[in-house]
Amino acid sequence: MKPIQTQISLFAALLFFFSGLSLSTACNKALCASDVSKCLIQELCQCRPSDGNCSCCKECMLCLGNLWEECCDCVGMCNPKNYSDTPATSKSTVEELYRPIPSLFRALTEGEAPINMMVVSFPVAEELSYHENLVSFLETMQDQHQNISLPGNSIHASYDNTQENMCTVVYFDDCVSIRQCKQYCESMGGSKYRWFHNACCECIGPECVDYGSKAVKCMNCLF
Repeated sequence: MKPIQTQISLFAALLFFFSGLSLSTACNKALCASDVSKCLIQELCQCRPSDGNCSCCKECMLCLGNLWEECCDCVGMCNPKNYSDTPATSKSTVEELYRPIPSLFRALTEGEAPINMMVVSFPVAEELSYHENLVSFLETMQDQHQNISLPGNSIHASYDNTQENMCTVVYFDDCVSIRQCKQYCESMGGSKYRWFHNACCECIGPECVDYGSKAVKCMNCLF
């Protein structure tokens, strides 16, 4: 394709994308703009399922990849999401990473925080407080109903043994895709990651027992 044709296609795709945002206000622009523009430039998301035309649906889904669920409304492929009921910051995806490098993560998070990141440390006991409350609730239920079985003392033991330990996590300042979040955390040697559905990324260190903090603290990606 000639340069002038490429520029025209790019302009048309971006115009289509941003004009569509007025109709689909739930679209997560910070997360979806780059990938959606790419798919529109390749003309892979031009059909309209709402009009009975789903000839490009599969190609569009493959193009958006892991972002399909979050970004399909940006290209008119699915109904706009209602974020007023469940804010994106209240939902997240977590995953353990293959072959973490604890020494690398510790080296990168000690001292002054790297640029465009924020390092946060908090007691491991805060991570386990939810589990502790859950066990206490189950114990109460067990007193009332003898047929309820509890897990072993592993949760209590881990809670007691980690009172003084600190969990260290890293937040990236800007919004990123879930794919980028995983790649960034792997490159830092992280053990796990939490990707909030507003596109905030949290890399979780080796001392953390659970999946870090459930609070969104990305400086430029808070909503």
